[in-house]
Amino acid sequence: MKVTQHLANAKKTIISLEILPPTKGKSIESIYHHLSPLMEFNPSFVNVTYHRAEQMYKKRADGNFERVEIRKRPGTVGICAAIMNKYKVEAIPHLICGGFSKEETENALIDLHFLGLENVLALRGDAAANEKFFTPHPNGHRYAEDLVKQIIDLNNGRYMEEDIMDGVKTDFCIGVAGYPEKHFEAPNLDTDIYYLKRKIDMGADYVTTQMFFNNEHYYNYVKRCKEHNVNVPILPGLKPLTNKRQLTMIPSIFNVEVPYDLYNEMMKTKNEADSDKVGTEWLLAQCRDLLKNNVPVLHFYTLGKPQIVYNVLKELF
Repeated sequence: MKVTQHLANAKKTIISLEILPPTKGKSIESIYHHLSPLMEFNPSFVNVTYHRAEQMYKKRADGNFERVEIRKRPGTVGICAAIMNKYKVEAIPHLICGGFSKEETENALIDLHFLGLENVLALRGDAAANEKFFTPHPNGHRYAEDLVKQIIDLNNGRYMEEDIMDGVKTDFCIGVAGYPEKHFEAPNLDTDIYYLKRKIDMGADYVTTQMFFNNEHYYNYVKRCKEHNVNVPILPGLKPLTNKRQLTMIPSIFNVEVPYDLYNEMMKTKNEADSDKVGTEWLLAQCRDLLKNNVPVLHFYTLGKPQIVYNVLKELF
């Protein structure tokens, strides 16, 4: 079922989750261990992130170094199929521009269509680890809106090979990313929303936001989006903050604000249990406030500590 159908059929706020594929060499059992307890709360869908290859230098037997590409977290498509098979829940793969050619993207979409997946989340993705700024694949997309267009083309039966006539039409529901505190490359929030609207006008169906720790950022973002005639569902992204290291790491990596009250309470903690308690209480308060305001979805980035998400959901439901 498409995300938009889940939202249309929902009588109340629904739950969704997001996970990372395991690192190469690890078992999918780690995913099941992560997700199985959370299935108690009947999430409507589970997002699975996609990761580009990283360039690394490996020492050869002759002592010289050669540059090789390594994808540390492969398996997104297979994990989506496994989740759907094991839990009978929708799985949503992320698709990214970075590191992938248009042909690779088209082939991935064909695989997803054959597997019966109906939803994708279209993202530009981050710059490579060795790059300061995002550089697209030589035969790939520079912007997420270009990726959205390719998905829309395939939904209309238009393939890259022009001699394919009467190509099978896919029917993907397309999600895109939104940034309540603006994308770090955007000069201001209105400009960021302008480019979001371009993706919506092109055919994207809904928006999932970057994490935030102050709900006012989300409410303001939804308001500003409506002022720009962005009228699709905007799903709030939530993540538990669970240790002091994240106080600097999360703002640095994700360009989001950690409110002073949360920072202050976390700095008082003396051990892991104390930190978990602070993170749980903050996330629980965020969720209760969002539920009062009838948000369509509570979307949890469960990376790291799914137990905290479990504890919060147990309190809420």
